[in-house]
Amino acid sequence: MTSTTHISRSIRRNRGAAAVALAAATALLAGCSSTDDKDDNPLTENKASGDSVVVGSNNFPESTLLADIYGEALKAKGIKVTYKPNIGSRETTYGLIKNGSISVLPEYNGALLAYLDPKATPKTLGATTSAINAKLDSKLTLLNPSAAEDKDSVTVNAATAKKYRLTENSSIADLKDIAGDLVIGASPEFQTRHQGLEGLKSVYGLEFKSFKALDAGGPLTLAALKKDAVQVADIFTTDPNISKEKFVVLQDPKNLFGFENVQPLVYKSALSQEGVEALNAVSAKLDTATLLKLDTEVQLENKDPLDVAKAWLKSAGLA
Repeated sequence: MTSTTHISRSIRRNRGAAAVALAAATALLAGCSSTDDKDDNPLTENKASGDSVVVGSNNFPESTLLADIYGEALKAKGIKVTYKPNIGSRETTYGLIKNGSISVLPEYNGALLAYLDPKATPKTLGATTSAINAKLDSKLTLLNPSAAEDKDSVTVNAATAKKYRLTENSSIADLKDIAGDLVIGASPEFQTRHQGLEGLKSVYGLEFKSFKALDAGGPLTLAALKKDAVQVADIFTTDPNISKEKFVVLQDPKNLFGFENVQPLVYKSALSQEGVEALNAVSAKLDTATLLKLDTEVQLENKDPLDVAKAWLKSAGLA
């Protein structure tokens, strides 16, 4: 019988295959078990207790990488860790951390706030955190934010940029007169999020020709944008493919996508003070340039995110 450990690694390294692999892992778990500390079925509700924490991630490579960084930083302090990678979107993971099925989750403060309170428009990082805390479930807490930011973006491919003379100095607003000729691609959730089609319409007045449901800035979205199956897409700003494929990220002068600092979201009772300090130490060291470098190693050089996480923690003096 194929081991569940292999499936876990394939999920980590190929977001496009995540749904299929997770289904296979679930079936395998019904008939066998693994001694690995990665839980291949992310929806099982085995809550952490004592010094054991469950580190989860959303279904895109950077989230998995950050979860590995958090988990390995906790392990370096002798804390037992179980991984639940590539679970799904925030609409799923927030519920799981709220009920204690997940102990720690990498979050992006602006996107989390938009989920909790779509009408919030904070002007500073501190105001963003305060607004989140006002809406956050009482069993949860945010730890210190890092300097690293990764935003959703409205990005066009090279052909579209050339056709409409769009540059890095162009704004999302510059699409208003041409959006009706363009197909936009993103995750299914993008259709109903304020930081998505709803906000693009209400804030910038954009109505696109059509929407193509793909994945969360992953291989499906990148391939569709590259092949011009979509002309516009939601691509994360630390994605190394932006430079590689000569995509153009449009400016967001109305701050629709807000602040997007990487910040650990924690189920309070599952993490010791030592664990809190370990994750805050990670945030203190992590900046945008570092995150882009680590993303490049995972997404372009095809390195295992767990190996990348361990190497960075060692270089940063955190392991």
